[in-house]
Amino acid sequence: MPVLSSLNIHRHDRGSHATITLAGELDLQTAHSVRVVIEDCLGDGIRTVDIDLTFLTFCDVSGLNAFLVASWLTTTAGGSLCLRHPSQMLTRLLDLTATGFLLYDRPLVPAARAAVAHGLAARRPTSLAL
Repeated sequence: MPVLSSLNIHRHDRGSHATITLAGELDLQTAHSVRVVIEDCLGDGIRTVDIDLTFLTFCDVSGLNAFLVASWLTTTAGGSLCLRHPSQMLTRLLDLTATGFLLYDRPLVPAARAAVAHGLAARRPTSLAL
């Protein structure tokens, strides 16, 4: 019996800008859908992507990886990606993994700030291996 997706994705385009709204759970079974919608946006000429997380109820490390891949794809295409309205739990995950650069409204998250203060930033990889 097929497993129903627990993630709803809505895409709203305005010129070269798209807002993607995620509702439900972002996990191993649903993370691929985020990459697909980003690739579709880029194929359609969209270069600025906001991902609205207001209705996202769960995100595991597969979801975080999907956001990192989406950011890499968008940046490689000359665009930008930003996560908007993350839950406190997702914000904590971004803080712990020093991936707060995905949030433009928070230029440097506490974990990244601490790494810079302790000279650890130089040890971080500068590229995302896929």
